[in-house]
Amino acid sequence: MNMATPVTEADRAAVVLMLMDDAEAARILAQMEPDELALIGERMIALGEVGADGIASAIEGFVRHAQSTSLPAYDRPAQLRSRMTAAVGEVKAESIMQRIAPDARPRSIELARWLAPQVLLELIEGEHPQAIAVLLLLQEAEPAARLLAMMPQAMQPDLVERIARMGKVSHHAMAMLDEILSARIASRFGEAALTMGGPREAAELINLAAGNMGKVVIPAISQRDADLARAIEAEMFTFEMLYALDPMQMGRLLRDVESEVLVDALKGIEEEQRAPFFAAMSSRAADGVRDEIEMRGRIKLADVREAQRRIVALARELAELGEISLGAGDGEFV
Repeated sequence: MNMATPVTEADRAAVVLMLMDDAEAARILAQMEPDELALIGERMIALGEVGADGIASAIEGFVRHAQSTSLPAYDRPAQLRSRMTAAVGEVKAESIMQRIAPDARPRSIELARWLAPQVLLELIEGEHPQAIAVLLLLQEAEPAARLLAMMPQAMQPDLVERIARMGKVSHHAMAMLDEILSARIASRFGEAALTMGGPREAAELINLAAGNMGKVVIPAISQRDADLARAIEAEMFTFEMLYALDPMQMGRLLRDVESEVLVDALKGIEEEQRAPFFAAMSSRAADGVRDEIEMRGRIKLADVREAQRRIVALARELAELGEISLGAGDGEFV
């Protein structure tokens, strides 16, 4: 049977459903009653081949129906929340709704999405891995990955497994996470307005940006505020940049680094990242540092960061003297 023009509402519904992809059509069919499914299925088979005119007629029929129909605004947020939950899951739907619902008040979970990974790391220190896993899922992929990489190595497999197994998260669990973050944000920043941004955050954006943004941005800012430009530039030197030093330059740097500071700094990075430091030492000295790292036991992340900061400061001084060179992206600071 070849029906060029669908004539009933069931015909038009059958055509529109056949225009959808399988997943979309299945979601709609799943909401129908048995007799409705039987009718739609029957019409799909009976219609046979439907030409362009038939498709246009079906769509026009729905347009005419829409012109005489209204969508009530009552409880729209609840309707939207329900559909978003079905589409992306409860955790992500909750996060999206907190951003777009007109009457939603700012919550700490939403605020946490804007905090730098280093700040979040301090806020969740000692928290249950399940709460941390939920928080990671609420972040964008890149900052979540950076935060995960900053977590103690022993925790990382557990966190990744929890993320992989994560199913529905109850509103109660979300409320508890919100309460925890609220208390810790208040403790960290006080009741005053949260100060966001700064030279470090600006430098981080420059370092992560593609191309050689620093050579364009820093001179432009310097024309308006030389002190601010210098502050940003100082923060653009990161500990990770030291990995690119050749053994001679690294050796020059290590001559000025105290042994205890070096051990604390290397304690916070992976073994392969320590290779450039060990390559600049004798085998005996490198083995000695490895032994000290093992004997040091657990240390606070803040102590690791401070040790790395001190080494970067020394590297910056040597770079300004022209004794070593530091690169960032495609550019180079000497």
